[in-house]
Amino acid sequence: MATIEMKKLSSKNIVSPKGFTAAGVHCGIKHKKKDLAILVSEVPAAVAGVFTTNAVQAAPLKVTKEVVYNTAKMQAMIVNSGNANACTGKQGVADAYEMQGLAAKKLGIDPALVGVASTGVIGEVMNMDPVKKGVEMLSPNNNLESGIDFSQAILTTDTVMKNTTYATKINGKEVLISGTAKGSGMIEPNMATMLGFITTDANIESAELQQALSAITDCTFNAITVDGDTSTNDTVIVMANGLAGNDSLTPEHPEWENFYTVLRLVAEDLAKAIARDGEGATKLIEVEVEGAASDEEARKIAKTVVGSPLVKTAVFGCDANWGRIIAAVGYSGMTVDPDQITIKIGGATMVEKGEPIKFSEEELIEILKQHEVKIYVSLGVGEGHGFAWGCDLTYDYVQINASYRS
Repeated sequence: MATIEMKKLSSKNIVSPKGFTAAGVHCGIKHKKKDLAILVSEVPAAVAGVFTTNAVQAAPLKVTKEVVYNTAKMQAMIVNSGNANACTGKQGVADAYEMQGLAAKKLGIDPALVGVASTGVIGEVMNMDPVKKGVEMLSPNNNLESGIDFSQAILTTDTVMKNTTYATKINGKEVLISGTAKGSGMIEPNMATMLGFITTDANIESAELQQALSAITDCTFNAITVDGDTSTNDTVIVMANGLAGNDSLTPEHPEWENFYTVLRLVAEDLAKAIARDGEGATKLIEVEVEGAASDEEARKIAKTVVGSPLVKTAVFGCDANWGRIIAAVGYSGMTVDPDQITIKIGGATMVEKGEPIKFSEEELIEILKQHEVKIYVSLGVGEGHGFAWGCDLTYDYVQINASYRS
């Protein structure tokens, strides 16, 4: 297999690929922080999207799905935080279309090219007056500060921005893929309570981009969990405007793997950043499962383990209670042979082929004190391999969510 050419660019953000601009402002939806943002491509871009599987879906998803699936091109995303515009009836749908129209008029483009995303409190009708004022305040630019403004304006209970950028070469042209996301609670993808936006100047058609995003979502955004809740607004959008000038990408292109791998790394970085920033979290937990009946079963087992409240609280309390891990493996509903299970925490073996192994409590306490904790499970029943990411469950999580609306 050819070597994948890529590099991570820490000084870049969502506007770094050619032809993208962004802005973020405070317009009054929230009390103080930035709450309205826009992301714009110089030209209509190929687009792909994945959305929440919650049967209750917020009004902006109706608008954005029409752009992704009907227009199959996107030139801009208008995004607000502070109000989810979910469970708001016909008025919510009208408000989402009005946001689309306001952004289109501001940019002088067809409304059918504008997606809408919202995040925040569910069940409150949007106050459109600050939105109207805010759209007029937006002045998209391609400098790094504008990219940061966008990333800040989409946040809710997040404690940090989540940004990542990679570069690769395709047909001798440098191609950049950048991403930004928000999300730190109700993270149970298929999809997560999250918004994710990815930009690239790669030349690729929407159908091939959707194929790549859908496959990548299964092992990235759908492999994280914070608290087992699934929201109403979850959206990941990829826009590819083709301005890098490479030959159009398809799975048959000799450098398809360059693009696919870098897109996966962007999605994985964002997914892990969301898990790390779980509400009240102090640790990122990574679960790796190998020897499963299939890759899909490996991912499901890993997600069951990392989503277990008992595992999460044990990690928070630095308690090497491997019984909680093996119990989660057992109730995952996947193919398991108890006599073949091996479990390690941070390299220290707890169980070897179903047999308990003596371990140093002191060593495990030090491992569990780290900001990143790795749990490894080997099943010995097949060749399946997969990962999942989550966070510990802390006192602060309860406090944050007990007073979310206040």
